Amino acid sequence: MASFMEDLWSSIFTPGPTPTLLIATNVTFAALQLIFLVLFLATYSLHFVALSIISGGLWWSINWFAAEVRLAQQAQEAEKEKQGSEGDAKTRKSPAVGESADSETETEVLVPRKIDDKSAAVATGSATSGLMPTARDPKKRLSTGDGSGYGSTDSEWEKVDDTQS
Repeated sequence: MASFMEDLWSSIFTPGPTPTLLIATNVTFAALQLIFLVLFLATYSLHFVALSIISGGLWWSINWFAAEVRLAQQAQEAEKEKQGSEGDAKTRKSPAVGESADSETETEVLVPRKIDDKSAAVATGSATSGLMPTARDPKKRLSTGDGSGYGSTDSEWEKVDDTQS
């Protein structure tokens, strides 16, 4: 019994339906059905019949789902074996850094581009490009990029503290 309890505890942390977990689930639902039968015979209340039907449906659906998961796992294993036997190591794509071989995610690598003088002038808006105005209005305040409308920063508070002391 102690070994079963240890297996049950470890099966909780194992993905998928383990045999130990399914046995515990089936025994628990069988005991629940027995309790509903005893309570029905003691009280003749139809509520226990309804609860028994609901419990039986849940019991059946758990076992159905466990069987479907088991079939899906077997299909995945068969597909992995099929792919392993068909392809060799040379034709497989090597995984990117931090990516396992069975991962379906793709990694995008950013490559820095070279910028020539003309495109740099356009990007910075210099006077030589002819696309941007040649002089800026010195009275205009540059935007800080904060779209909230609240432009206070720590450095502004430091300015206030400096003027007061």
